[in-house]
Amino acid sequence: MTEDMMDDKKLLAKFAERIPLGRVCEPEEVAAVIAFLASEDASFMTGANVAVDGGVSASNGQPPQE
Repeated sequence: MTEDMMDDKKLLAKFAERIPLGRVCEPEEVAAVIAFLASEDASFMTGANVAVDGGVSASNGQPPQE
């Protein structure tokens, strides 16, 4: 769904301004969370929302003020 966006460096830079970690997510990072949730390590987790968003949901979503 975002394949066409990934080649737009200017657009990605604008997104990165709003992400506290300063970059967009790599597919492997989402896959790692999915693998964890499907593993025995998460066997006692129920009904949890796990944000894989580089800190956006923990911030106000605005770019740093200069």
